[in-house]
Amino acid sequence: MIRNTILTAARRALLATVATAFAATAALAAEKVAVITPYLAQPGTQFYVDAFKARAAELGWDVNVIDTAGDVAAVISRMEDVVNQGVDAIVINVDPAQVGAGLQAAADAKVPVFGMDAGTDPLIVANVTSNGYAMAAETSVYVANRIGGKGNVVMFTFDPFPPVQVRGVIAKAVFGNFPDIKVIDNVTPDVSDGGIADSRAKMEAILAANPEPGSISAVWAAWDQPALGALQAIEAAGRQNEGIVITGIDANPQARDAIATGGNFEASVAQDFAGIGRTTADTVAYVLGGGTLKQNVVYVPTKLITAANATDK
Repeated sequence: MIRNTILTAARRALLATVATAFAATAALAAEKVAVITPYLAQPGTQFYVDAFKARAAELGWDVNVIDTAGDVAAVISRMEDVVNQGVDAIVINVDPAQVGAGLQAAADAKVPVFGMDAGTDPLIVANVTSNGYAMAAETSVYVANRIGGKGNVVMFTFDPFPPVQVRGVIAKAVFGNFPDIKVIDNVTPDVSDGGIADSRAKMEAILAANPEPGSISAVWAAWDQPALGALQAIEAAGRQNEGIVITGIDANPQARDAIATGGNFEASVAQDFAGIGRTTADTVAYVLGGGTLKQNVVYVPTKLITAANATDK
């Protein structure tokens, strides 16, 4: 019995040593990784890029973060550049359908490409993201219930980016299931400065076109920046006491602060941005280490945020 116990312990120690060596080898195999995004001005993107970099540092990687500053087309040339530079993997945060040439260049060079809150494509190994369908359903149902299933709703959407586009699709479907809810405007704001300023300007125009109290029941935003811009417009117009319900998605710090006050901005969904960044890095490490994924989308859990938990850590 003692001899068997000693042998078992020895086997376990050997397996642990092998596992450690394998992990170290996997980390070394991914010395150079490029992260490319046109959306680094967005707080959410900043958060998960930072988390990716932190996890990559633990793995000993050399990470090159490339911001094309809103220029989606430039992502293609930058992908081609890093392929020629001999990177081991590429991580993108952009609609894959818009960067097909870059994906093909990577595929031809046998450089794996991963999505970090991007979209799916046959040339992407896996996309790590939040479940946009579930988040949009949660906030749109929240709006529908809060306004009693009737009233005029303003929507802020952004179809050029798949993770946000699907949110608008689901919200429209939810509102369409309530015959007394009418979507009176569907706005796509300019996001080059983050999205708050243009969303405020567009909401100011909508308020001017609908001056009667009660003419707008809610603002549903596919992410927090438009929700914050709409809030600023409503407060500047002195219409914060009309009961206009605002919801967003992301629960970034500025949104949480607004929700915590108990005003018009009532709810958002907290994405685990750090979790997305870390999980993306771990997914890259797993594949470069020889692992095979069974799924091409990895969802990281989310949480509804209201005034009741907005200040929770």
